[in-house]
Amino acid sequence: MQLLLVVVGAIAVTAIAHRRGMQPSLVVVVLAAAVSFIPGLPRFELEPELILSVVLPPLLYSAALNFSFPTFTRNLRPILALGVGMVVVSTMVTGVIGWWIVPGLALVPALILGAVVAPPDAVAGLAVGRELGLPKRLMAILTGESLVNDAAALTIFTLTVAAVTGDHTLFDNAVLLFTYSAVVGSIVGFVLGWIVHWIRMRIQDSGLETTLGLVVPFAAYLLAEEVHASGVLAVVMAGFVLGHKNTEAGFATRLQARQVWSTLDVLLEAFVFAYMGLQCRFVFADLHPENWEKFALAAVGILLTVLVVRPLWMAVVYGRQWLTRKLRRREQLPWKYFAVISWMGMRGVVTLAAAAGVPESVPERDTIQALAFVVAVGTLLIQGPTLPLLIRKLDISAPQEEAEEEAANQKAREVSMNAVKQAMIDVYNQPHPGISPEMLEKLKARYIAAGQARRAMDDDMDSRVQSLRELTVSVRRSMLAAQRRALAKARDDGELDDETVRRELDRLDYEEAAAFS
Repeated sequence: MQLLLVVVGAIAVTAIAHRRGMQPSLVVVVLAAAVSFIPGLPRFELEPELILSVVLPPLLYSAALNFSFPTFTRNLRPILALGVGMVVVSTMVTGVIGWWIVPGLALVPALILGAVVAPPDAVAGLAVGRELGLPKRLMAILTGESLVNDAAALTIFTLTVAAVTGDHTLFDNAVLLFTYSAVVGSIVGFVLGWIVHWIRMRIQDSGLETTLGLVVPFAAYLLAEEVHASGVLAVVMAGFVLGHKNTEAGFATRLQARQVWSTLDVLLEAFVFAYMGLQCRFVFADLHPENWEKFALAAVGILLTVLVVRPLWMAVVYGRQWLTRKLRRREQLPWKYFAVISWMGMRGVVTLAAAAGVPESVPERDTIQALAFVVAVGTLLIQGPTLPLLIRKLDISAPQEEAEEEAANQKAREVSMNAVKQAMIDVYNQPHPGISPEMLEKLKARYIAAGQARRAMDDDMDSRVQSLRELTVSVRRSMLAAQRRALAKARDDGELDDETVRRELDRLDYEEAAAFS
């Protein structure tokens, strides 16, 4: 009952915030924090394993499903610098600072704190970026970071906790453990993705296919964790595989899955931020420091450390790029990109889940949890409102990228229309039963007559669709199938990027839905 009330309340507040042009994440956190102080309100708390295995996988899977693996590999250098390098640096710096300024906190527990607060939660930041129209490459780097950093942070967290509790991990060597976790987790996700795709191609039922897709992130996470590998990377790889093979699914499956995952994202994001806020009173109620003033100063110090270490790390990365100039021109990032990335470090669900998962045998466990909560909420309340201001102030634009995107869209339309023409030639040469000669002549005159302008065909979409309704369903579907095959081939041959192909597929899906509804 409590869970239902939290979800309903979070969705209602999110809807109101959207309507008023406010950031839903901030509004939900603040209101939930205020609600937590209502006298007699019972504590709403979930097991950390439940958060990591139920809330996190679908959010990561949805992001990977709509992200391009080639784009991920093209931006691998900055993604790894943020998703791995930044996490390691943040853990070490925050841990050392925490050891220095937090009363009674030893070095290894301080490193646990560093690992807990290391991974940024990209949900709020990416939402702001999409709303303000950040360049595609910048969004790709930030999305890629969000798909990698949780795995790195949770691996470090596992090692530091084991060092305190004396538990044994699969490998005592941190590098070996991370390598095993990353490689095996990716293999699990890759294999599962292909198995699910093979099954999906034989189901031929959009409802069942969508239901199967809902199971994938949880199955990938649990299977990988069962062999002590990274469940996060397993989920991401499964999403990459199924997202790439989505061109082979039916249009109804794609349309249905798109709406389902969009709805699920809104639901989970609203719940995550509501859950964060509702922990406010109870986190500090469990804390009994000898000196509240010293604890408050230490909390501010940790928060400032987390806020500062990311810009400093980005300054080092940018400075290295500027000094060496060894990167090819297309790999270099403008300084404005670095500025936005530096300030996009809000913490969220992974930080809270990891903090809740700190074993009771760890010294100063309550202190670690309270500091983690301060960092999560503090970064959200400080960086959340100021990030849109920074983006607007920098006035980031990418004219070359916009021109390339327009050219790619034109190329995609050209590939698609050429496939239609070829399919219609095939129909004209080998007519389907039931198609009259008059219909074939109309088809020929409209689509393969010499000198017909492609732009006119694009602009006349509605009339084209209307005329095609006169043809049989089998002919129309064969043309759409030819367009999709041509787009997939162009993508696989490197002529078109994944994002462009997906936009064109979206258009074809809605066109097919309109034609056969």
